[in-house]
Amino acid sequence: MISILGISAFYHDSAACILRDGKIIAAAQEERFTRKKHDPRYPHNAINFVLNYANLKLSEVNQIVFFEKPFLKFERLLETYVAFAPKGFVSFSKAMPVWIKDKLFQKNLLFNKLKEHDKNYKSDQNIFFSDHHLSHAASAFFPSPFDEAVVLTADGVGEWATTTVAIGKNNNLDIKKEIHFPHSLGLLYSAFTYFTGFKVNSGEYKLMGLAPYGSPIYEDKIKQLVDIKEDGTFRLDQKYFNYATGLTMTNEKFNELFGHKPRNPQSEKITQFHMDIASSIQKVTEEIMVKLARSIRKEYNIKNLCLAGGVALNCVANGKILKEKIFDNIWIQPAAGDAGGSLGAALALWHIDQGNKRKINLKDDMQGSYLGSEYSQDHIENELKSIGAHFDILNYEDLIIKTAEYLSNEKAIGWFQGRMEFGPRALGGRSILGDPRSEKMQKNLNLKVKYRESFRPFAPSVLREDLSKWFEINVDSPYMLLVADINSEKKIEMSDKQNKLFGIDKLNIKRSEIPAVTHVDYSARIQTVNKETNKRYYDLISKFKEKTGCPVIVNTSFNVRGEPIVNSPTDAFNCFMGTELDYLVIGDCILDKNQQDKNLKKDYKSEFELD
Repeated sequence: MISILGISAFYHDSAACILRDGKIIAAAQEERFTRKKHDPRYPHNAINFVLNYANLKLSEVNQIVFFEKPFLKFERLLETYVAFAPKGFVSFSKAMPVWIKDKLFQKNLLFNKLKEHDKNYKSDQNIFFSDHHLSHAASAFFPSPFDEAVVLTADGVGEWATTTVAIGKNNNLDIKKEIHFPHSLGLLYSAFTYFTGFKVNSGEYKLMGLAPYGSPIYEDKIKQLVDIKEDGTFRLDQKYFNYATGLTMTNEKFNELFGHKPRNPQSEKITQFHMDIASSIQKVTEEIMVKLARSIRKEYNIKNLCLAGGVALNCVANGKILKEKIFDNIWIQPAAGDAGGSLGAALALWHIDQGNKRKINLKDDMQGSYLGSEYSQDHIENELKSIGAHFDILNYEDLIIKTAEYLSNEKAIGWFQGRMEFGPRALGGRSILGDPRSEKMQKNLNLKVKYRESFRPFAPSVLREDLSKWFEINVDSPYMLLVADINSEKKIEMSDKQNKLFGIDKLNIKRSEIPAVTHVDYSARIQTVNKETNKRYYDLISKFKEKTGCPVIVNTSFNVRGEPIVNSPTDAFNCFMGTELDYLVIGDCILDKNQQDKNLKKDYKSEFELD
């Protein structure tokens, strides 16, 4: 029996995973344990978790693999600074000490850190390094349901590559094409994330969510920044950007082009300008991704597409590729960002380097992405008792009936069941749930529960068999990575007067039978739910459908703005008591907010750093 430990660390979204004979046993992000969002530090807690879950000591692990090659990354930094010299000296002087002290000699650093887990771990000979984009591509192809696929990876930057095309066949993966730094779609999108006042490497999904409120009137100006070829390849005009050598993403020339400075989130509100900017960069991103998809389908004539890298989390762009019917089938890695690199590095080592054959699962091998920690009923009860929580224990059927009843009465519910999700999306393991039919649910969840911007949309979880009755899509979307429109039969068309409204004013208009999950452009970020992957969640939605006729519920991550998704029962209770959630359903326990000790109430509005 061969075990492989995969590690991603030191940049953002540190994570660890464990394979046993090529099967994914466990995977988790460090942030879930430290409660620090996008925690980049060595994933000590995540490693401990995956080892414990697999019942392994570190000294019993056969191979350990890191998700990228530090020397190549260092080479890119040095060459970039030389190419732009003398510009960038301040950035250079800040970066070099960190690299020389910690990052460059990473094998030594990893070995010393790994020894802390097991005093019997005494040799670094089993530590390996994978290429960053190969790790991403492997994370998408090897768990996919395809024996052959084109793999498109797009992100900020790894070592040199920012966009790659690979061909996956059986147990092999071959990178065919690359676009290199500083030309990066991920960094282009992050530049506009920064410009609109959101946090880079964190707020990109906010920019995507803001886009439907605006119009793409700055598309032509953005195309002064990026030269897009017919095949989707592109080059960025570096005179508008600072990210290669500076301490900011954009510069004064960028500001002059758009007639504004970057928004200060502390003192400046989001305006129509920022909505139009968001709409414009989203449209350009979609154009590039669609053109890339078309060109690689034409060139390689392979019917399946896999997506990975941070840009693959842009579910609107993914939905556009799907809608264009460029490929017969699309599969997207749910942990598409750097966290998933830990998994990809391990899978690449197992399949490519060691030549082990794949056993293809026609669903996929991610197990619904429920790969994190889980807690027994006894553990849950003991932990809740220890913190002074008041709860009732119900049998399975009564629990489902009661929760569905609360949902139908417009109650906001914290839902903590089974294993924690791996990746940025809550998928019915660590979720906040609501009634999608409610006209006030979207606003209430944003302002009173999540403590976040009012424009942010929520996703629907829908029974797979009812998908096409409610949405204009009929393919599996278990990981909430595809956007599609509400079915026309469920839409409520806006009047001429309503259509003339601008920005946030559109939010309060009821646009469908499920307004809480219908974005202002009639779209929704869809999660399909089936019985085989998550029976308890499936049964809950089925019971809600039985009561209401609606096979859809609101699903958002169980956290507040700036907080990682909850991991433990204590995390869940603290979030429950720090927000205006009405009920917490955890294991077989139901907690009513009104029955809790008022002294246990938390102030979550200022508990976490805003992202």
